[in-house]
Amino acid sequence: MKPVRKKSQALPNQPRVHRVAFMLNDDESKVVDRYLQKYKIQNKSRWYRETILTHILRTLEEDYPTLFKETEMRR
Repeated sequence: MKPVRKKSQALPNQPRVHRVAFMLNDDESKVVDRYLQKYKIQNKSRWYRETILTHILRTLEEDYPTLFKETEMRR
């Protein structure tokens, strides 16, 4: 039986080489830590990556180009 590979694992031919860094204030950090603890998320880096990329992909999917404006399509 093949081991199941999680979606966010780096592949040998696609290593993660681009570092992203940002700062949080005390309140933001407490909120994130509380969330991670409540939902028992152990890999903070993976959680940040998946959360950010999910948001980006969802936004791009909603903003796809169309021939008509949304109001014209709803008539």
